[in-house]
Amino acid sequence: MLRAWLYRFARDRKANVAVITALTMVPIIFLLGMTLDFSQALRKKEQLDAAADAAAIAAVRPAMLMQSDTVAQATANAIFMSVANSIPGLVSTPTPTITVTDVGLGRTVSVSYNAASLNNFPKVLANSTSWPLNGSATAQAAAAPNMNWYLLMDDSPSMGIGATNSDISKLITATKNQPSSSANCGFACHETHPNSDSGANSSTKDNLTIARSNNVTLRIDLVANALNQLLVSWANCPQSGISGGVMQCMSALNNTTYKAALYTFDVGLNTMQTLTTPTTAGTKIGNIALMPVDHQNCVVLGSCTTDYGTDIAGALNSLNAIMPAPGLGSNAVGDTPQEVVFLVTDGVEDKIVSGASACPNASLAPSKRCQQPLDTTACTALKSRGIKIAILYTEYLQLIANATTGIQTTDSWYMSWVDPYDEPAPSTGTIAQNLQACASPGFFSDVTSGGDITGALTQLFIKVASSTASLSQ
Repeated sequence: MLRAWLYRFARDRKANVAVITALTMVPIIFLLGMTLDFSQALRKKEQLDAAADAAAIAAVRPAMLMQSDTVAQATANAIFMSVANSIPGLVSTPTPTITVTDVGLGRTVSVSYNAASLNNFPKVLANSTSWPLNGSATAQAAAAPNMNWYLLMDDSPSMGIGATNSDISKLITATKNQPSSSANCGFACHETHPNSDSGANSSTKDNLTIARSNNVTLRIDLVANALNQLLVSWANCPQSGISGGVMQCMSALNNTTYKAALYTFDVGLNTMQTLTTPTTAGTKIGNIALMPVDHQNCVVLGSCTTDYGTDIAGALNSLNAIMPAPGLGSNAVGDTPQEVVFLVTDGVEDKIVSGASACPNASLAPSKRCQQPLDTTACTALKSRGIKIAILYTEYLQLIANATTGIQTTDSWYMSWVDPYDEPAPSTGTIAQNLQACASPGFFSDVTSGGDITGALTQLFIKVASSTASLSQ
């Protein structure tokens, strides 16, 4: 009888949903409680992680890099606590562990914490009243250093190119009636006496005079304008009350000391101003002028053996002999400024060499004249001493007749001796490659013909001068 009753009970399906629901309620409640507590703990960790990130970054801001480790630590702690104190549901407000490490001009700040999030269902989680939380953040930055800037500007004949394609075309038209060696020329045709190939006995106007009388802007004019913004006047300084250019503005913003020297180069190094204040160096910008050329194949009167005018490597070697050993640029007793060469050039050398082995262009070497991209040996010598090199490449224009650029003639000399280094494009040819190899890592910039040389020069200077902060963890 009993056996039959049990059999009927087992086969009875009435109200089994309620039974199954009752049996599954326990794990459902467990999972819901755990999910709720875990989600709340995760949100609190995200808030605490953000607080740690903000605290670490705050301690390596440029203004904070000028403060002591104690001040940096207190600042990081205040930033973290301002967030942590506003987070509800913690067992207690965590106190961060903050480590500040200085090496030279660099600072590394680590912020870590341990906390616990209160659980709403402690019984569900094996009587655990809280969920443990921990995290860390690390930020690094380097203080902007004190620097000595050696501004080295190309004033060779090739900087007499028109600033834009329109200027080039305008000068080509304006010089159509010049003597044959200077006629229809918008590039490197500045000769004081264009009529004379045997002596300086002509009074014919040179192309520079024609360019000035026709209001043609030359590339060297843009370089002078860029230097003026760098050393004399900058309208966009974010700090009020600062007189002077970008250099004076950045000096005030970074709390650094800058000095500037101004040089040009052509057949040799020309001193405009030795190392001094940026303001004093700025007064010499008006002295920058194109290298004078007497007449065809005669760079200067009395030296008419060949035509040449750009020795970039020679100028760098001359600067290397002038510049002292660089320091870290900190304000520590006994430390000295960092040393920076700031070079603006179109990157093509045109100089006298000792023989064919000194020049890759064998056709020119027998006459001892060599046109080539910059030989980077001089750059290596400077960088090996710890001197930084920043280069603004004013791209060497491809002088090929082109309806798009507005150039009306093809320059045969350019096509024979320079164009092979300027292909496939000025920004990617051997000229650009060698200049980029010469520059210190990250300190190379280029600007096209007609481009904003002033803006490019300013941005490159700020890049070299500025400190940066970043989260590394």
